[in-house]
Amino acid sequence: MDAAAAEAITRAAASSTTRNGQPATGGSYQETSMADVKWTGGREHWIKKGDIKLFMWEKPAKTGVKPAGTILFVHGSSMASQPTFDLQVPGRPYSSAMDWFAEQGYNTWCMDNEGYGRSDKHRPINFDISNGADDLAAGSEYIAKQSGADQLLVYGISSGALKAALFAQRHPERVARLALDAFVWTGDGSPTLHERKKKLADFLANNRRPIDRAFVQSIFSRDHADCADATTVAAFADAILTLDDSMPTGTYVDMCSKLPLVDPQKITVPSLVLRGQYDGIASIEDLLAFFNHLPNMDKQFSVMAGISHASFQQKNYMMVYHILNAFFTLPKPVYQG
Repeated sequence: MDAAAAEAITRAAASSTTRNGQPATGGSYQETSMADVKWTGGREHWIKKGDIKLFMWEKPAKTGVKPAGTILFVHGSSMASQPTFDLQVPGRPYSSAMDWFAEQGYNTWCMDNEGYGRSDKHRPINFDISNGADDLAAGSEYIAKQSGADQLLVYGISSGALKAALFAQRHPERVARLALDAFVWTGDGSPTLHERKKKLADFLANNRRPIDRAFVQSIFSRDHADCADATTVAAFADAILTLDDSMPTGTYVDMCSKLPLVDPQKITVPSLVLRGQYDGIASIEDLLAFFNHLPNMDKQFSVMAGISHASFQQKNYMMVYHILNAFFTLPKPVYQG
């Protein structure tokens, strides 16, 4: 797909839709039933990747704040973009990463990869990581046309980090800085992938896998259950299940049988690797080996204390925001030798 073919129909944030297509009203989102979350306060965009329709969601920088850049957030294997990056939890300020970063002066964007959320799901494929990187190419070109932001601050989590890394490898000219959270390189020493590989035959046989509330809860219990509170996990499950009751298998197949998917020596942009203290998706040794091969010396490695997987939904989420903000606002090196 040629990303230059990206087209869009843009609608203002006065309305949004849920899985059942009903208009949403209220604040950033309202919860009207167990799994009927509605998002507002942003701006919907519909773009085309060839003949595939993809959903994007924008929350602009707060008026009067010094501009800090444009962020593209990239979701993982088992949830669409809005539940991950624009979650609202009563009593938990700034559960929406998009809201917090918008207040710091960032224009914030996320997109549902093909096969997820509101984006098209009709093709008989498993929507793998390479396909997701193609989505990012279309999305980044659209953002540039809409806002003039030729280079983006790109954040990806879990398989979203793999999509973001592959996108940066293919299109370094479009990436100002790259942040990879819950990333995995070769998979060596990963307890999560060791367990997941036991179901590889099922993933290979099916393009989608069912999800439910128990599955969402397992994301938080598998490594270190105390890292997230029950209220946040429940709200996250509500948001995810509003949009999807199944997920593509492609990223699972890739992570269980095709790693490594990216070449660190070909990722030339400034990069941050974030690893939760308890995250089982990758060993520290695997990530440090990847980090050591990154050629751009404008790079950082951060271990996030008290965090497992899904860092924005953890108790220490504000720490993650600050680490990411510090990296995104880091001045370029004046001297590099």
